[in-house]
Amino acid sequence: MTRLHLMACGLAMACAAISAQAQAQDNTPPQNVQLQQQELAKGDPARWYKEDTTSAEQTRTLRKEIGAALAESTNACKKGPASERDACIREARATYKRDMDKVPQVLAENKKQ
Repeated sequence: MTRLHLMACGLAMACAAISAQAQAQDNTPPQNVQLQQQELAKGDPARWYKEDTTSAEQTRTLRKEIGAALAESTNACKKGPASERDACIREARATYKRDMDKVPQVLAENKKQ
């Protein structure tokens, strides 16, 4: 796994962790669950084993991971107490914005290695 993928996973986990309401339950949006089940039934997609070689591919993957983390965090917030929901969603969006703002920096750091 490349450093980019590790960073993307780290960012995704950080976004998911911000929600104090996140419980042990799955927070994957329902529309994604069905797609994931279909993909898993077919086995590992070849794209999982093809490294992103261009800057555009790396950027797209990182942004996709950050977006997925936002979706999971938002879903976790919606499952939490109503009194904390707005603050939770604001925090998830703020983390998303910070992570998106860091994309060029993360890509630059990965190029150095």
